[in-house]
Amino acid sequence: MLEKLERNNPTMTTIHVFVDNARYHHARILQPWLNSPERRVKLHFLPAYAPHLNPIERLWGVMHDWVTHNRHYATFNQFTEAIFNFFRTTLPEKWPEFRDTVTDNFRVVSLKEYKVI
Repeated sequence: MLEKLERNNPTMTTIHVFVDNARYHHARILQPWLNSPERRVKLHFLPAYAPHLNPIERLWGVMHDWVTHNRHYATFNQFTEAIFNFFRTTLPEKWPEFRDTVTDNFRVVSLKEYKVI
């Protein structure tokens, strides 16, 4: 995935990737690749327990609000279909409504006003 990220972003001098502390993000087999001088990917690890900083955890929260809270599904298949429907239909259609909940800590409001301090 990281190689594909570099390949698909040839103009980026550095590609910052924020990850949780899952063991596979620290895999020994990954270290030589990351330490290679031509690598443009830089991993940033979130604190050990900070789900509020992790966009995927926020997305799961939105999904649960939409699919499971105050709802009952008679069968597992109905429950599964509701989750698939959320990701296939609701999320793309309502992304502008959900976006700030999922990504507000990571969004650049204006590239002209963006500065690294």
